[in-house]
Amino acid sequence: MANERKDIHGMQETDDFSVLAKSIRKIDSFFKEETAKAVNRNLTARNWLIGFYLFEYEQHGNDRAKYGTHLLKSLAEELNSPSMSAGNLKMYRRFYQEFPMLASPIKDYISERNDIDSILPAQIGQLLLGQFGSNENNCLGTTIHSIGQSAIGQLNEDTIFRRIPYTHLTMLFPIHDPLKRMFYELECVKGTWSAKELKRQIDTNYYERTALSASPEKMSAHIQQQAEHLTLSEVVKSPHVYEFLGLKERDVVEETDLEQAIMDHLQDYLLELGQGFCFEARQKRLLIDDEYFYCDLVFYHRVLKCHVIIELKSHKFSYADLAQLNMYVAYYRKNMMLPDDNPPVGILLCTEVGREQVEYATAGMDQQLFVSRYLLQLPPKKELTQWLNNKIKEFETNNTVKI
Repeated sequence: MANERKDIHGMQETDDFSVLAKSIRKIDSFFKEETAKAVNRNLTARNWLIGFYLFEYEQHGNDRAKYGTHLLKSLAEELNSPSMSAGNLKMYRRFYQEFPMLASPIKDYISERNDIDSILPAQIGQLLLGQFGSNENNCLGTTIHSIGQSAIGQLNEDTIFRRIPYTHLTMLFPIHDPLKRMFYELECVKGTWSAKELKRQIDTNYYERTALSASPEKMSAHIQQQAEHLTLSEVVKSPHVYEFLGLKERDVVEETDLEQAIMDHLQDYLLELGQGFCFEARQKRLLIDDEYFYCDLVFYHRVLKCHVIIELKSHKFSYADLAQLNMYVAYYRKNMMLPDDNPPVGILLCTEVGREQVEYATAGMDQQLFVSRYLLQLPPKKELTQWLNNKIKEFETNNTVKI
């Protein structure tokens, strides 16, 4: 038994090292989890408030006509922050529109902070603190009044705010059926689902399958038993949290050892070719339909005057991968291409033991004008295939990331 004694404060002390280690571990775990929860609540509150203010400005701003449809783009340029891009601002506005009932818990949450008046415009602060007049013709008054009429079933707005991370909430945007959305909210809270799990269940029509099931309770129990749960690591590595905290985006994306090893060398390999490749980004994040996607490697080719987007997949070639790359190419063509640029091109490298395939994504291009020119300047498919084969063999021989 451990030797225990009373100290001068009346607390029991122990010389049991295992008890000491266990206590410190519990304290460390508790405060890390509380910090993660606080970050998520701050993120949710911030984004909802930004969305609210954007919506109100578009409705009542004195000089709103000056900016018109270019409001978000102009505001993004003025704010000049990765988390305040035009795409993100659009997402925040939609967040407010999809979850107006969160005004109540957000009001309570920020009311605890003494410096609220210094961070919020007076009009919004008055609304959230319940000080705004009861004029029914005023949009601000109507917004807070209508919250009590929002039918959200058994899951109240405070539970949504405190128990469902912002990343998860953005995945519910496309669900317009109130009952279906409430179903996924309940399942998220009940099972503490990870974001990947929520996406998987939505994509596999869990709600519809449950409705058709002879025993919904048994099906729910089975799904919850097999579900991937939210962990501290996943909370911290959420792209929204990384963006909020200003951390490096690359650390958000998980890669297999093989992909990581080849990617490290591919970047250097292309730059060493001396054919005009200029490195621009790795794991370049694109926001498309309120969802983040990541381009493995992005170069700008100074000779071709175009972006070159490279995707690496550690499996056999599939048309789904090519479709994804074509989506990236189309995004760059619409949003990133300058007037004097040529259309972007994508290169897909797929790997499997003993097999490989290299594809150039040229969909939508003027075939006669661009393809032959691109093939002349880009590394030949045969050369890329041989290089990829060699790297796979080196990786398998060394059985380590450092190939």
